Amino acid sequence: MEIFSIASGSSGNCIVVGDDDHHVLIDSGISGKKIEQGLNKYDLCARDIDAILVTHEHWDHISGLGVMARRYGLPIYGTKGTINAIRRYSGLTKYKALGNIDDSLFNCIERDVDFSIGDLDIHPIHISHDAADPVGYRLSNNGKSVAVVTDLGTYDDYTIDNMKDLDVLFVEANHDINMLEVGPYPYPLKQRILSDSGHLSNAASGDLLGKVLNDHVKHIFLGHLSAENNIPELAYETVRQEVTLGDNPYKADDFPITVALRHEVSEMVTA
Repeated sequence: MEIFSIASGSSGNCIVVGDDDHHVLIDSGISGKKIEQGLNKYDLCARDIDAILVTHEHWDHISGLGVMARRYGLPIYGTKGTINAIRRYSGLTKYKALGNIDDSLFNCIERDVDFSIGDLDIHPIHISHDAADPVGYRLSNNGKSVAVVTDLGTYDDYTIDNMKDLDVLFVEANHDINMLEVGPYPYPLKQRILSDSGHLSNAASGDLLGKVLNDHVKHIFLGHLSAENNIPELAYETVRQEVTLGDNPYKADDFPITVALRHEVSEMVTA
């Protein structure tokens, strides 16, 4: 299993997960051109992609979906609520970049119901976010597993159970609470981000990681950082501190941790 980020943040998200024979995009919230350029960095191209897994319908996760689907005939997987929301968006002038997507490309999935794409086994994980029916994804192959879990305002025992025994974790570290509280966002938006259906703070991300780490974790990605309410160095250090000081047997130095940046392709990690 291999994973890398092409883009991660409120301006656009696109993660690549695969193996030697099959690859999928998790979200396509950037332009088709940028997706192609990101794939090319690791000698891949759009023709190597088998499908697009959509976490939810927010624009930073689907803005390049129509272009990629139409240009390459890529099947799209998402929950019924997500797909219906995307269909509604495609008819709005505001989202004209999405365009019309052939209904035959949509494939409805359900949270906690496994499905496969090639030899990739995929488990959709329900997440708490203000979208129609959002999910994260856990992907497995040959005894290795990775998960992409972002855009969640809170987590519970269900979330923790679905993130155990992973080899690579891609988890949200969206904001620093103090930066958000004193920052320029209007009060209602601040409340939305801080709510249980908003986004995970740096501290909460570190706390979650402390509950799901295991001896065979190969790598941790921190993703979906806010441009206005976070900085990569702060996210990195806060998460490290939470893991090291938390009630768990691990220290931050036990695992490589990388911040997935907004406009830069990350390193490729192999589980």
